[in-house]
Amino acid sequence: MSEQLRLYSYWRSSASYRVRIGLNLKGLEYEIVPVHLVRGGGEQHLPAYRELNPQGLVPVLQHGSRTLTQSIAILEYLDETWPRPNLLPVTARDRHRVRAIAQTIACEIHPLNNLRVLQYLDGTWNVPQPERDGWIAHWIHEGFTAVEAMLADHPATGTYCEGDSPGLADCCLIPQLYNARRFGVPLEPFPTLLRIEQACLELPEFDKARPENQPDRPPG
Repeated sequence: MSEQLRLYSYWRSSASYRVRIGLNLKGLEYEIVPVHLVRGGGEQHLPAYRELNPQGLVPVLQHGSRTLTQSIAILEYLDETWPRPNLLPVTARDRHRVRAIAQTIACEIHPLNNLRVLQYLDGTWNVPQPERDGWIAHWIHEGFTAVEAMLADHPATGTYCEGDSPGLADCCLIPQLYNARRFGVPLEPFPTLLRIEQACLELPEFDKARPENQPDRPPG
């Protein structure tokens, strides 16, 4: 399928980061359209962007005339449209395991420390910065404790979350570890996550997707 791929992305958005990794693992060429989530109150709130995605969130992936939202749904779309290399394993049992790991990160950890949640805590409830930092650290630690248990010593865990090929779960894990470091969350209790992260970041597909390698990253 040769229709153009256009990714509406923000350099530091972990959901956008997931999709960039997936696109890179598939070897797909795509154009990045930056959406600044902070400047001017957030470009995601502009009427033109709300027409594209009524939720006012990134990422959005345009594939020809199709407009795709929600990072996990986008990654599964990529896997169904370009099956090789696969992001999900073959058997239903293994696919469930990968989805469970990915959703623990994308649905249980990430939403609780997403930008709009933190802005609400600040702007509506006037939660002081130390308490907000404690909120972030608590939910990342809780979630990573579960993911570490899901991965450590499990027979299906290999070099990556599932076997020896990177996939959907790794697309979710690496951006969340980036977020954890950004917020100063200690990661020593999670050796399996750190081992997998090191293996992933040695791959050019993950390196290219890093926030610091994005065209809209601020200088300095």
